[in-house]
Amino acid sequence: MSRPLRFSLLATALAALAACSGGGGRPKADLAASRITTIGVNSYLWRAALETISFMPLVQTDSNGGVIVTDWYVNPQVPTERMKVTVSILDQDLRADAVRVAALRQVNQSGQWVAAPVQAATTQKLEDIILTKARDLRRAAVTD
Repeated sequence: MSRPLRFSLLATALAALAACSGGGGRPKADLAASRITTIGVNSYLWRAALETISFMPLVQTDSNGGVIVTDWYVNPQVPTERMKVTVSILDQDLRADAVRVAALRQVNQSGQWVAAPVQAATTQKLEDIILTKARDLRRAAVTD
């Protein structure tokens, strides 16, 4: 993965982690997002996923099936590399194993886009960012 893309993902992750507030104790009310919305997946995970990849052009969103697919995104700082991401929300509960990110990466070699490997840390970092944002959204909804 290129250095600017890693920096961009790391900066996003750090910003998401910095937004976490540490408050003690558990919230008094536990709202199950899936029980109070009409979408088929956890609404906190859904919103967090959309916010996390909002810089990429979207090709498909299915809130009932829990799938978000982006189009190819070229980072302006690295025009010879592009990525495409699919986020799947797998459950109605806010759980760590309820979100999966899959990514494709291509590099431009002599005018042709060629498939290149994606580091596992990239997809893991995106999943962590989504989970952190979802927990923050839930925490804010419970305390309001």
